[in-house]
Amino acid sequence: MLKRIETLFAHEAAGGVVLIMATVVALILANSELAALYTQVLHLKFTIALGETGLSKPLILWINDGLMAIFFLLVGLELKHELRAGRLRTPSNVVLPGVAALGGMIAPALIYLAFTWSDPLHRTGWAIPTATDIAFAVGVVALLGPRVPPALKLFLLTLAILDDLGAILVIALFYTATLKPVYLALALIPVALMALRLWLGAHRIAPTLILGAVLWVLVLKSGVHATLAGVITAFFLPIRDRFGKSPLHALEHGLAPYVAFLIVPIFALANAGVSLNGLTLADLAAPLPLAITLGLVLGKQIGVFGATFALVKLGLARLPEGTGWLQLYGIAALAGIGFTMSLFIGSLNFEADAEMNAVRLGVLAGSLVSALVGFAVLRLAPHRAKTGR
Repeated sequence: MLKRIETLFAHEAAGGVVLIMATVVALILANSELAALYTQVLHLKFTIALGETGLSKPLILWINDGLMAIFFLLVGLELKHELRAGRLRTPSNVVLPGVAALGGMIAPALIYLAFTWSDPLHRTGWAIPTATDIAFAVGVVALLGPRVPPALKLFLLTLAILDDLGAILVIALFYTATLKPVYLALALIPVALMALRLWLGAHRIAPTLILGAVLWVLVLKSGVHATLAGVITAFFLPIRDRFGKSPLHALEHGLAPYVAFLIVPIFALANAGVSLNGLTLADLAAPLPLAITLGLVLGKQIGVFGATFALVKLGLARLPEGTGWLQLYGIAALAGIGFTMSLFIGSLNFEADAEMNAVRLGVLAGSLVSALVGFAVLRLAPHRAKTGR
């Protein structure tokens, strides 16, 4: 029995399935007699204080700012690994998915702005439909098995990783509150100590992670979004130590199941609870949810597929081996599954319940349509397509 459970959780689609289950539970709670309790629990305040200094936040912000910092730590570990020893190390492997990722961020943002430009409050959420959820997208691809060529899976993974990098840059540049220079200056101290430890070749990672926790508090106090502390910490962890082992790789593999099966589902449980009571087509057609839905569905398809098509036709790149245009279009559709990162960016933009409910509605609708379209296209596409130009 234990072996069967381990095999089940080791499957590529397992993380996506758990994420779907957490989303369904959130929707049930938000639309049941427990809705008031669900909201009340998420807004319970938790305080950690030392004397008169401390942090006091509602539970949902501890999840979004705290637990998601661990999520971003894992993203940072994956990025460093790929840049130093993986597929992002070779520039030729980055060109096609890199341009596709860029197109997949620009087109959704433009579509979103086309629907919200007249509203100064809503247009600040332009980055919401620019993200791709790796767990969901890879989960759908895993369900298709050998119908998706290995090179195309690699293309999707690289695109999603670069998409995450783009999201990190967007958060750093556009989601910074009023800066507090004193805390920002203090944050340089743990960064300098982490850099010193890396330069000295220190192989123990616990001190660096403790410094990362200190950095998280200082960055949070400075006005810069605290989750970026996770990414910064990851880049100061060594890929190789003096014993020939990889602390970074070990931490990446150790964290991955906790992030996939605990942290991200908790985030979904806290953020995906959209109230469907009294929902009408007019609500779906309101500017904010419609902008997000169309940004994810049409924007990602136009951006990812269009950028790839242009690059290949100009002779600057080739399609992934064994891949046809229809299959690539299916992957472009799957890139519109924005769930985790889209909800996260939405929470950075809007605090009011009405706006966040609209964001959840748009993200869920856009991600669901993208998943269904992508799955259907890849399911119907020829199993063995010729590599094209």
